[in-house]
Amino acid sequence: MSGQSKYPEEFRRQAAALVLDSGRTIRDVGREPGVNHETLRNWVARLRQERDGGRPGDLAADERAELLRLRRQVAQLELEKEILRKAAVFFARETER
Repeated sequence: MSGQSKYPEEFRRQAAALVLDSGRTIRDVGREPGVNHETLRNWVARLRQERDGGRPGDLAADERAELLRLRRQVAQLELEKEILRKAAVFFARETER
């Protein structure tokens, strides 16, 4: 097989856009021109990725860096909270004497 699709690119994009923009199901849209629903599902996923600027759930590099920074900050704050909790227990015992 040559990798050449029997459907032109413009047709694939229009069919995928019809699914995304009309609210119709993949099977419903694919039934009219006789496109296999799995084939159309791939086209829809590709167009959705283009529109979203990446796969859903993917983070941009700056978002990944921010997430890493925030995770480190949370870990640091949790450590500080634990130290303060232990200090509070210690001082509470000292004042009871």
